[in-house]
Amino acid sequence: MAGAFVVEPCPEAPQAADPRIPPRDCVVTRELLDRWAREKPDEVFVKFADDGEQWTWRELRERVLRTAVGLQQLGVGQGEHVLVWLPNGRENLLVYFAVNYLGAVYVPINTAYKGTLLAHVVALSDAEVAVVHADLAGRLEGVPPARLRTAVLVGGEARCAGLKSHRFADALMPAGGTLRAPQRPIEPWDPQTIIFTSGTTGPSKGVLSSYLHCYTSASEQTWPCLRADDRFMINMPMFHVGGTAVIFAMFARGGSVTLLERFDTESFLPTVRATGTTAVFLLGVMASFLEKMPQRPDDADSPLRLAFMVPLAGDIAAFSRRFGCDIYTIFNMTEISTPVISEANPLVRGTCGKARAGVEVRLVDENDCEVPVGEIGEMMIRTDRPWAMNSGYYRNPEATARAWRNGWFHTGDAFRKDADGYFHFVDRMKDAIRRRGENISSFEVEAEVCAHPDVREAAAVGVPSEFAEEDVLVVVAPVEGRSLDPAALLDFLRARMAHFMIPRYVRVLDELPKTPTAKVLKHELRAQGVTADTWDREAAGLRVKAEPIGRALPS
Repeated sequence: MAGAFVVEPCPEAPQAADPRIPPRDCVVTRELLDRWAREKPDEVFVKFADDGEQWTWRELRERVLRTAVGLQQLGVGQGEHVLVWLPNGRENLLVYFAVNYLGAVYVPINTAYKGTLLAHVVALSDAEVAVVHADLAGRLEGVPPARLRTAVLVGGEARCAGLKSHRFADALMPAGGTLRAPQRPIEPWDPQTIIFTSGTTGPSKGVLSSYLHCYTSASEQTWPCLRADDRFMINMPMFHVGGTAVIFAMFARGGSVTLLERFDTESFLPTVRATGTTAVFLLGVMASFLEKMPQRPDDADSPLRLAFMVPLAGDIAAFSRRFGCDIYTIFNMTEISTPVISEANPLVRGTCGKARAGVEVRLVDENDCEVPVGEIGEMMIRTDRPWAMNSGYYRNPEATARAWRNGWFHTGDAFRKDADGYFHFVDRMKDAIRRRGENISSFEVEAEVCAHPDVREAAAVGVPSEFAEEDVLVVVAPVEGRSLDPAALLDFLRARMAHFMIPRYVRVLDELPKTPTAKVLKHELRAQGVTADTWDREAAGLRVKAEPIGRALPS
């Protein structure tokens, strides 16, 4: 396959002299892929859970070269952005590596996006080329294309309204060609991804990350418990840092991954056994769902040896015994690089761990003054390695300046630190809501709810869920003289919002509580929680699920 391609060599340049910056072939996608295909061509990098197909490093490179040539023929060059709107799968993996092989920037977006939120991220992406699943293409109708000119469709017809469209197999699987060299070497500090995270005081922000940021997030120094001979189950979507960063962690180690479209409780252990998975990330309710499965005598009979559990909940010792694996926990965000990690099977209940080597972690008050041990403060961080955290919020200098004030990155999350140096998460200082592993912007929920003609004002807050994390409660005040039916509001929101953003609870008040400056008192609404007059869609028998996306066609 690769014999039909000519790959022009990258321009030569000296490596960074700073010892804190690893060589390019430890950090940069192009150099890493060439290195592993040369050093371990017949070892497996990825196993696909759907049918057991596997790709060696040699096969991965051959496929990535084809995809990179195709992208280059569509006009993608070094520094360009490529919008990727796909579920986990072969095409997404190839595009991820091929975009970076060119020195371009991978910009994945949530497959649940629609409406104004979709329009926002399309415009902010600055991409001219998008790779889109055919089942999602219809949502782009009516969305301003911004800079988008070309769409590559996976899994269906090559048709996307208003854009020059191609089938993936036709455009990104050419039979041959020349891969032109980038204009300059791809450096560890160059941008690798833009991943969207929830807005709180405004729309979602694009986190700009370098190769070195993604590398540091889960490198051998950051996650020393993870080995090069591990196979990590990727059960988080690739538009989430838990997907892309973990894939890259194993890619940089020369390890391997098991790629799933999504986490599934019932098939978890059979998949672990069938694929030889040794490590997994259990985010939000995943661990709780596994704990609540009926026990079987062979639950521990699998290759699984390590699980990251975030948050740390339940009986850790019992979980470890039952599934025969060590448990670790961490604190991380898209913007940072795992500043806090625990030891194996931590005994301190509710901990996120201790600060790792290479970072400084402080808990501060509203003036960035450090709070005493045991008191609650906002966590802020800095690293001793350049480019080891985000490079800012793309095209959002105001948000970047706020987050990076005084030379530290401010997480917006409240913690306390005990006398032994363990950090304990307390609450979000921002208004993001965390539901089943998804960060939800209260601002964006409120914007869509307020689009209903009978809604005068709205406030969205998180309330405790019976599983873990939170459910969404929206408190609304109707337009004067009108009434509001919660079920009708839910029906209105289905076509406008991602399924995971749609509120579970709706409470109707004549007016929302406010400060003298007309700011809604969200902390009061959050404290009141689910009141007797709150409508619950679960109790009403109304379920909201993700829209199914068809399996990709062979390419």
